[in-house]
Amino acid sequence: METRKLGTRGLEVSSIGFGCMGLSFPGAPEKRESIKVIRAAFENGITFFDTAQRYGDNELLVGEALEPFGGKVKLATKFGFIGGAMDFKIDSSPKNIRASAEASLKRLKTDCIDLFYQHRMDPNVPMEDVAGTVKELIQEGKVKYFGLSEPDPASIRKAHAVLPITAVQSEYSMFYRAPEHDIIGLLEELSIGFVTFSPLGKGFLTGSITAETKFDEKDPRNMSPRFDKENRQENQALVDLVVSVAREKNVTPAQIALAWLLAQKPFIVPIPGTSKVHRLQENIAGSKISLSADELNVVNMALDKIKIVGERYPKSIQNKIGK
Repeated sequence: METRKLGTRGLEVSSIGFGCMGLSFPGAPEKRESIKVIRAAFENGITFFDTAQRYGDNELLVGEALEPFGGKVKLATKFGFIGGAMDFKIDSSPKNIRASAEASLKRLKTDCIDLFYQHRMDPNVPMEDVAGTVKELIQEGKVKYFGLSEPDPASIRKAHAVLPITAVQSEYSMFYRAPEHDIIGLLEELSIGFVTFSPLGKGFLTGSITAETKFDEKDPRNMSPRFDKENRQENQALVDLVVSVAREKNVTPAQIALAWLLAQKPFIVPIPGTSKVHRLQENIAGSKISLSADELNVVNMALDKIKIVGERYPKSIQNKIGK
């Protein structure tokens, strides 16, 4: 697989990574099968794996799965929460950042975290203190690179002035294009990489979800206003567009969604997640599909005419995490 560079300090990763979060959430396969999928990702060329302390036992799972490949993979994890997986208690105090780093190192079975993100901005801790603490961890050899997850532009500039940011992680896809307004241009200006989660719109861009789809009662999409039946119906025009382009190129909708992302900027690295090896292989094949400038122009003009309805998160969660 081709590689891409994130930031300017030397982090080079596979052109798509693997988002491991879903392997520890409701509906995930048993541990043995999850390890099989993670290892299949590496065996098929993926070298960049994303997890977080807040994803339940995910760091433990990732650490066990990738231990045999130490030194051949890049591990990204996150700090900034305390409490249970759904508590959303933000804490980026220097003390908690250090405690999180030590805990993550043990769970990931590594002596250095490749990319350490602040998971969400903490209004109670100055960004200068956050970046300063991570800078100390880098000097101590416990972390290699610094990142921010879902930051606002002001926070990016403040942090970058203290410690160069290697990557920003946010949701970005044909289904959610908000970063185009004030984030992507800033990242290009500052030479910061962009790691995009939910690049397939949490499955919506695969073409397999319609207004009539019934999710399992434990499926987290049940909480997302974007996935209300009425909103899925309103947003069907986007699916129709992706399916149409996929048919023209004789590929899958998911592959078009990933190819579109990769074509936006050379510093974008999507991190789709899956629990199925055949979907993993489908995603990897998407990284090899090229869209010409003319094809991109046609797709983007069509996208601009489609209004996506529905918020990403319910208000109760938005109020806690600021998104």
